[in-house]
Amino acid sequence: MSSNRNVSRRSFLTDLFRTGPTTAQRDHQTASARRPRAFPLHRPPGAIAESEFLEACTRCGDCTTACPHDAITAAAPRLREAAGTPVIVADVAPCRMCADTPCFASCAAGALREDATTRMATATIEPWACLAQQGSFCTVCHEQCPVPGATRLEEGRPRIVADVCTGCGVCRFACPAPENAILLQPLLERPTTVGDSR
Repeated sequence: MSSNRNVSRRSFLTDLFRTGPTTAQRDHQTASARRPRAFPLHRPPGAIAESEFLEACTRCGDCTTACPHDAITAAAPRLREAAGTPVIVADVAPCRMCADTPCFASCAAGALREDATTRMATATIEPWACLAQQGSFCTVCHEQCPVPGATRLEEGRPRIVADVCTGCGVCRFACPAPENAILLQPLLERPTTVGDSR
């Protein structure tokens, strides 16, 4: 009786692995493979919601050419459906928050718009890496920030004002700490249009 039970269990497991996924499982796997992966990219200011951005952007490169600071570059091929779309790599060249926003004006497709948010990312200071917060004197990120009121000094230590910061990446680019003290997280979700034009 014991041997029959073992044979049944073995047969059951063999059949289970032989048959593969059910129709419902296959449908789910197919849908997951087709669904665009959600990963945050550091877009230029004025970028509309990511799903709409990917549809609207023609990958023409006009915003890249228009940027006077060479801050906008084309996304790498490994980024799949986002390949060729404009991104900012703040460690190489951050957005300088131009007053005349030439990137907006250059975008005929409407992927970058004046009525969309100029907020691109969130920046935070890592206290363990920040020279000023570890007893040294350093205010470089505060001095270099192009957005008025986005940083402030408290007892000689820089602080980021989250409601004002656009996530341009200048503070990260400028940080002289051996371990960069600025953590920059691109926004995963952006509204299409906003009343607040920051």
